[in-house]
Amino acid sequence: MDIFEKCRSSAIIREEKGVKAAGLYPFFNVLESGQDTEVIINGKRTIMLGSNNYLGLTSDSRVKEAAVKALEKYGTGCSGSRYMNGTLDIHVELENRLAAFVNKESALTYSTGFQTNLGILSSIAGRNDYIICDSKNHASVVDGCRLSFAKTLKYEHNDMEDLERIISKIPEENGILIVVDGVFSVEGEISNLPGIVKVAKKYGARIMVDDAHGFGVLGKRGSGTAEHFGLEKEVDIVMSTFSKSLASLGGFIAASEEVINYVKHTSRPFMFSASIPPSNAAAALEALNVIESQPERISWLWENAKYMHDGLTKLGIPIGEFHTPIIPVQTWENERTFIATKMLLQEGVYVNPFISPGVPPGHAVLRTSYTSTHTKEQLDYSLNAFEKVFKQLG
Repeated sequence: MDIFEKCRSSAIIREEKGVKAAGLYPFFNVLESGQDTEVIINGKRTIMLGSNNYLGLTSDSRVKEAAVKALEKYGTGCSGSRYMNGTLDIHVELENRLAAFVNKESALTYSTGFQTNLGILSSIAGRNDYIICDSKNHASVVDGCRLSFAKTLKYEHNDMEDLERIISKIPEENGILIVVDGVFSVEGEISNLPGIVKVAKKYGARIMVDDAHGFGVLGKRGSGTAEHFGLEKEVDIVMSTFSKSLASLGGFIAASEEVINYVKHTSRPFMFSASIPPSNAAAALEALNVIESQPERISWLWENAKYMHDGLTKLGIPIGEFHTPIIPVQTWENERTFIATKMLLQEGVYVNPFISPGVPPGHAVLRTSYTSTHTKEQLDYSLNAFEKVFKQLG
């Protein structure tokens, strides 16, 4: 059999062809402008309700200027790994600042957020260890578990009784790492970190939080889920990305100095990948400067999210509970989701469709997410578009 046969006849390819034939294919839309509250798609101004640009810093002049200056000083890339010739002073400065921001001793940066989870989990969890995961953790956590030699067990989403049932059966001589998303990226739901801490203490487990969608969003200073709950000292490893609130590309972990030192000498995705380009590091560093100097951006973000939540609720649009600036609009079935996505785009509003198998069958949603720099005019326009589309959908 030809190994490429799956590329022609898999269920995914068949469905893609069918959706394209119906004119409903919603993925890989080409943006003809920078990432902002409004973008250009097919030559048309479109309100962006589908990005993770939570603090609106991708278009901030200070962040862009920092990236340009780093490009001029250091060049376009490092041509090597951090382990060898690819460590710049700006990498070290960024790591020190990130560690201080999340109240940890040390930090380590990776070239992407996905790679960060691959790198930490495959390094810190070995053959005699267990990784305990929430069933709705991000795909990068799932793949990081697969890359490690540890045994992975899943508990029902945010179910502390199920977590304790699973963890209680693990022998005392085995190491245990509980890994959880701080904010779950589709539902916008916040993890039950207080419950996890309680169970972890009882059974001597360590805790890692993937705070990709919590960093810059939760907590008074924006340092994430642990700050939100007042549990910064109880979380052993904090992971986050640069591609969301930090308006760049990359990722980091923060932990004790001994953990970071071990990981930087054992993590293959870190040791054998080129380091973050200097412009990306500089952009993330300047974005962090803005977050610390303008904490009101976090308040603007929550005000916009609350405004949209209340507006959608008033219109009778079916949405999930309000937890974070991620608001899922329920469409249930895949085809209905494709149709709604297309109709909204025609009205000048971009949203992200999440369909099965990415979500359980019958639980498809339009994932909307908000930015601190959205204007009320943009939000009102979006609400009018939702009202028009959902009336037509019945």
